[in-house]
Amino acid sequence: MIKIGMIIGDRYEVLEKIGTGGMSDVYKAKDHKLNRLVAVKILKQEFSENENFVSKFRVEAQSTAGLMHPNIVNVYDVGDEDGVNYIVMELVDGITLKKYIEKKARLSVKEAVSIAIQVAMGLEAAHNNNIIHRDIKPQNIMISKDGKVKVTDFGIAKAATSNTITSNVMGSVHYTSPEQARGGYSDAKSDIYSLGITLFEMLTGRVPFNGDTTVAIAIKHIQEDLPSPADYNDDIPISVEKIVLKCCQKSPDRRYQSAAELITDLKKSLITPDKDFVSLVDPDEEGATRVATSEESKAVKGEDRLSDTEQMRLNRDVVREYDNKDYDDYDRDKKKSRRDYDDFDDDYYYEERRKRSSSNSGSQDSSRIEKMTVVMAIISAILIGFIVIVLVGRSIGVFGSESASESSTDASSAASSATSEAETADGILIPDVNGKTYAEAKSILDEKGFNVEKAEDTANTAAKDTVVSTSPAAGERAKAGSKITVYVSNGANYSASAATEVSVAKADGQVTVPNIIGMTSEEAVITLVEAGLQEGTIVETNNEDSNLTGLICAQSIAFGTSVSAGTVINMELSIGPASVTYSYNADISAPTEGENYTYGIPVKVTLVTSDGTTLLSTTTSDFPVQGTYKGITSPTGTITFVYTATTPTTTNAETGETTGGESVEYTVTRAVTFTQES
Repeated sequence: MIKIGMIIGDRYEVLEKIGTGGMSDVYKAKDHKLNRLVAVKILKQEFSENENFVSKFRVEAQSTAGLMHPNIVNVYDVGDEDGVNYIVMELVDGITLKKYIEKKARLSVKEAVSIAIQVAMGLEAAHNNNIIHRDIKPQNIMISKDGKVKVTDFGIAKAATSNTITSNVMGSVHYTSPEQARGGYSDAKSDIYSLGITLFEMLTGRVPFNGDTTVAIAIKHIQEDLPSPADYNDDIPISVEKIVLKCCQKSPDRRYQSAAELITDLKKSLITPDKDFVSLVDPDEEGATRVATSEESKAVKGEDRLSDTEQMRLNRDVVREYDNKDYDDYDRDKKKSRRDYDDFDDDYYYEERRKRSSSNSGSQDSSRIEKMTVVMAIISAILIGFIVIVLVGRSIGVFGSESASESSTDASSAASSATSEAETADGILIPDVNGKTYAEAKSILDEKGFNVEKAEDTANTAAKDTVVSTSPAAGERAKAGSKITVYVSNGANYSASAATEVSVAKADGQVTVPNIIGMTSEEAVITLVEAGLQEGTIVETNNEDSNLTGLICAQSIAFGTSVSAGTVINMELSIGPASVTYSYNADISAPTEGENYTYGIPVKVTLVTSDGTTLLSTTTSDFPVQGTYKGITSPTGTITFVYTATTPTTTNAETGETTGGESVEYTVTRAVTFTQES
């Protein structure tokens, strides 16, 4: 039990509790050895008792401790003491990105992109060290008061996903990649998907997929196309819209292949936001060979990195919106903020131009000479070939009395035809973009040289922003520059359940029933849907195997059986052995000073299990309150403190008026988890 004032690891003095999560509590502490404030994350008891989890947690946290990067909350120390497993981390004076979004409703495009760049830089450093986060979400991103963006909770991610911790993992389902939702292999591109969802939320103030259950949301990540963020915010430019869509492609192979690639496009969007430069991969052209762009070459060579000056500008772009004195007063100086952003744009743009000009000036002359040499060689080869053809043709009477100029025209025309096989006399073949998002369709049609116009289809049942048809239609031909009208569904008639039915209906014929025993109910439902089957009823039952508690322990049709697609599979969920009981060795500490409690004030302390059984009800000022309770029939409970205290007083320096000092009744609650008895 952690108490205020106790020393951990002979050096870390616990000062106050500053946060709590699904698996751990976080305390502010003082490192007496280095005389600095730190954050100490303490694993909750139920996870500390799982040796497999603790082992994986330590290994991952220790490897993360080697990461030192300005965009990562650095890990200083990992240890355990008397069964208490802890991580010592950098203390960030700020708030989570989640709270920041909630306070602002949604962020400006420039601020969102600036934050995304810094998160991506932290991920790049981790990925280069073969560390995958696996739980990127706004709750795990901190923004300090000076505008610095830091990613946290690297150490806990891998250990969590390696064990059955449904409440925590599925709590992140709004940001999980399709491969993670399926329970499959995850890599750096899974982190990029989650960052894309986070950028979507920053830009729109909402997550793209929502539902009544975690299962429903996970299935949407697997099956449904991502809505365009521009549907919820008209201010989002095409480059940023397509960056989000590329990050969140269902197939990892179609996403950005590295954080470095993503950073390159994010930086471009700050300079030329309305330029359509983001390449969304066309599945029909994935196998085609292409020449790397100069920007891609720079990225491969490691030349495309933010300088210290650029990093400071990104921090400044965030801190303008983030008031050091008052978190709630973000917009008190709108005019200055707009002027600063304009200055940021001008400075960033001209510095980028100066850098490019400086780096290129020394090679421009030699580059021109090389190009001229190549051009002259090509022209000479064409002329020599043409003369030979004309001479031979005349000698055998092929050209008759045609002049050299006429022959030249014919040859030139033939060469033009040979170099433009895609365009015939009837025009360019219109590709099939049905089923794609509008941004993907526009990118494909733009590359073909067409002029794209968007139109809304109100009658179609497809998901919102999905292309349902084009005019002229796919397969027809049109001249370069011709207008192609792209009709997209407005989503008014779309049904998520219908989409699931269609997906199931695709599984024509027989399917094999998968093994879902040992899975959580959420994982089991996803597995069945992926296999082309339908989930039936889930009945809670006792099962003597305590390892299956909280998991599926039986299925109505045995795995490996061949059944018709769409067959309903009923399941049984174990609630543990029939005689499961729990115990609790209570060591209840007093409310904290942050809860306006002063030692000596009488407190009514009650301990009640989640099934309503009162284990303790007493009034005392002597803490800690200790006791042993056995035979508890519920795994969790609540400790409640009720006490009367005087509110702090404050005096107005100008008027001398004093406020506060009133007696107020406080009620403080703590969740508690009991230990299963053997």
